[in-house]
Amino acid sequence: MFLYCEVLKAGCSNWKRIIFVLKTNVNVKADYLEHDHIHGSRWLKRLSDYPKEKQCLRLANYTKVIFTRDPLQRIVSAYRDKFFHAAGYHGIQLPKIIKAKFRKNKTCLENVSFDEFVHYILENKPKTNDVHWRPFYHLCDPCNINYDILGKFETLKPDSDYVLKVIGAPPGLKYPEVKQFNESRTDAKTSAGYYNQLPLDLLQSLLEIYSLDFYLFDYAQ
Repeated sequence: MFLYCEVLKAGCSNWKRIIFVLKTNVNVKADYLEHDHIHGSRWLKRLSDYPKEKQCLRLANYTKVIFTRDPLQRIVSAYRDKFFHAAGYHGIQLPKIIKAKFRKNKTCLENVSFDEFVHYILENKPKTNDVHWRPFYHLCDPCNINYDILGKFETLKPDSDYVLKVIGAPPGLKYPEVKQFNESRTDAKTSAGYYNQLPLDLLQSLLEIYSLDFYLFDYAQ
């Protein structure tokens, strides 16, 4: 079996679909499993759910996997997803919090701007930021966990195929090509359009927060 460190906005929902299929042995394509069902499934356990001795046993013997994504593209992806599609906290409460902090007109109904979102990220300590944009090194402890496979969102197809081969997954199980919303994926060109709007000093401050992610996982700034 394998341990997967959940990095949100780097393909984690589809990895959860795969883990669910492996755990339950259900005869269904991973693509057909609904997003909300997967994220609320009791079959998906965290390492912290086990006692310490079982945690150590799994860390020593399981294949440990992490998938990362260009930090700047991940931030834009989180912004597009959470402030334009999400409900609940990310779609209602958080926008109100951000508007109250950064707008003179608190009742303005316009969506949270990308500039406001970046200011909000910078205002919080990196390790306490929302998990959808928290730095990788605060999510997956890469300095203390010796990961066996470091996959990347940018090379998702070959990297996921390799993981499934290494863990001995059934031949018919493939990484799903599921996207929740009918819009283009957040790529380098899309991200550039957002960052070109930011003042240089704001962008530099953002790069500093994610500098270890760039360095540890070999992304160019």
